[in-house]
This record gives sequence, C-alpha cells and structure tokens, in this order.
Amino acid sequence: MAYETTSSTLNDLLPSIVAEAMFVANERSIMRNLVKVYDLPMGSGKTITVPRYPVQTAAGVNEGTDLSNTAVSTDGATLTVGEVGIMTTVTDYAMMTSASNVIADVGRLFGEAIAKKMDKDLLALFSGFSTDVGGASTAMDAALVAKAVATLRANSVPGDELFCVLHPYVAYDLKANLTNTFANPNGGMIQNEAMAQGYVGTLFGVPVFESANIDNTGTAGDYVGGVFHRNALGLAMLQDIKLETQRDASLRATEVVGSAVYGVGELYDTYGVKITADSSLVNP
Repeated sequence: MAYETTSSTLNDLLPSIVAEAMFVANERSIMRNLVKVYDLPMGSGKTITVPRYPVQTAAGVNEGTDLSNTAVSTDGATLTVGEVGIMTTVTDYAMMTSASNVIADVGRLFGEAIAKKMDKDLLALFSGFSTDVGGASTAMDAALVAKAVATLRANSVPGDELFCVLHPYVAYDLKANLTNTFANPNGGMIQNEAMAQGYVGTLFGVPVFESANIDNTGTAGDYVGGVFHRNALGLAMLQDIKLETQRDASLRATEVVGSAVYGVGELYDTYGVKITADSSLVNP
C-alpha cells in the first residue's frame, strides 16, 4: 500500500526528548582539606609571610649558675597570590533552545575547573620536597610509605595530621603489594579492605589518598606522590571560587565568569617527603 501516515510523515509533530545532562566526571579535589589554609582579608596585599620558629634545645645547669641567653629568631615562608579564571559567553538563543539550565551547568563546570587547578598547584609542590624515598625506576610498595613516615618521625614531625597522596597508577602497585595473598596469606585487615573495597585506607597511621591530578614527571609512568604533615604546604586564599554572570544586551548573550585569587607554597621542607615511583601499568 502507498500513502500511509507514519512517524516519518508526522516527524514535525513528534517531540524530541532530551535526557538529563551528563557531566564528564572530574577528579575530586582533596588537597585543600589536607594543607594549612590562610584566609586573607581584602586590602592585605599580594603576599603573606608565615613566620617559623625553630626548635630550641634546653640543657642542664648547675645550682646557683646563671643561665645564658638563647637568641630566638624566626625565618618565614612567603606565599604570593594570583588570579585564575575561566569564561564563556552563552547566547540567548542557546539558552532558549536548550532543555537544561545552561548557565547553571556551565557554572558547575567552571567551579570544578578552578578547584582542579588549585589541586594541581598544591600537588605540584611535592616535587619541591628535598627528601625522596623512591626513584624513577622504583615500584611503589608499602615499605616506601613506611620509610617516608619513619623519615618524618625522625625529623620530630608530629604523627597526627600526616597524609599520603599518590597517583592512581602508582596506588595500583601499592594495592597489588598489599593484596599479594600468595606471598602474604595473613595480611590482615588492610589487605582484606584493599581487596574488597579497592581502598588502601590508613597505612602506618597515615590516610592514603589517590588523585589523578598528579601530573606525570615527563617520563612515562613516573609520578611524584608525597607523605606530608598538614603544615608542610600552605594555601593562601584572597578570594574563594566565585561565579558571576554579566548581561551583554547587544550580543543577546550572557557572560559566565569563574575566578579565584589564591597562592600556594611550601611552608616547611622537613615536614614532607616525596615518593617518586614508576607505575607498572604504564611501564609493564
């Protein structure tokens, strides 16, 4: 038969269903919660200096002997703040024809982008730690974490508020080392948790985190992680993540702007140890 009425002939009457927008997953920002944060008031300038008091040593004295003066002096770490930002212009036509709230979607994307930039800046500071317990050809294992912790404790770094952050490729080798049931069939709770949940958890008293925001060193498979105390690194915030819109009437569009003003830096070198490791996943 011919001249049937079908979905093809009535295509202009059929609604187009648009599913809820999918956001490509972004790495969770973690470093801001693991470092020392300084909130700067407006009008305080571009830099903040964090004074550091060195450890002092007391000595025994004889009765009736006058004590001599000990000069106490400080040095300091300086953090310099700067702007980061991102912007786009969304036309009225795009907003009118879109099934979702484009401005809200873009705002979310921009907020995540700035948070990621902040995380990357802080993670890049691991390379500045003077002590490295790993190496470019070293495979990651639990012993390296233990060695880093021992190094910090030998430097009298407090055992609380220590953290470890590794790239997922490197963390894989750590998990493989922990879950080697043939070599260690009685590994205990940490091994069982790593096998069941894929989460390292707390190792030698130190929470272990993974972050894909750690950049490659430039050599395939090499990543620099770190074990550090909260006071090893600093984040100075002059303006937190801010999202703004501005109407451009002549363009029939709206500008969406995301920005933040912050600075990062190393506060105390002996409070951090870097772990350079070569991933077996990238270089099997």
